Amino acid sequence: MSTGILGKKIGMTQIFTEDGKLVPVTVVDVSNNIVLQQKTVETDGYVATQVGYGDKREKVSTKPEIGHVKKANTAPKRFVREFRFKNGNESDLAKLAVGDSVTEAIFKEGDFVDVTGTSKGKGFEGSIKRHNQSRGPMAHGSRYHRGSGSMGPIKGNMKGKNLPGHMGAEKVTIQNLPVVSVDSDNHLLLIGGNIPGPKNGFVMVRSAVKKVN
Repeated sequence: MSTGILGKKIGMTQIFTEDGKLVPVTVVDVSNNIVLQQKTVETDGYVATQVGYGDKREKVSTKPEIGHVKKANTAPKRFVREFRFKNGNESDLAKLAVGDSVTEAIFKEGDFVDVTGTSKGKGFEGSIKRHNQSRGPMAHGSRYHRGSGSMGPIKGNMKGKNLPGHMGAEKVTIQNLPVVSVDSDNHLLLIGGNIPGPKNGFVMVRSAVKKVN
């Protein structure tokens, strides 16, 4: 079944498996996930489940935000996303009612997931760091060290050029990561490997689209 949940990246650690293998994992807090809306073909033109994570004070929330969560009988949420799957009606999330909680129990050890988050922002970077280009000779007379090199005939063709600019802070998805462990007591998912974003960054965890053998 296709399913998903929202969470916050706590950080990385490592655990030992039953066969004594040391595995690096990312800890994701998935507590307090609430279904805010069930979208259907009849009313919205497509099937999706809207989920909210992380309470937000009403003082800093807009009236539309407060009104939207009234049906779910919950506080406004900081992180709201929709989960759409190819067969939306068959998703585990589609079976939940508005106001129901989405817990870590929707995943089990051994499942594979796709994790989407916002990568770390690096600010303005040159083409060497941003695009992995090579530098020029470092001798004093070369007059070319870390520049972008020849642009060629660029008139009308600037889009897509590998130039210096803002790096990071982009939507990134890493696919086929294993769920190494599920901590039901603390509402945590331990996902093998690294996931996008900094500590305390919001992430979406969904069933893997590309099945792994």
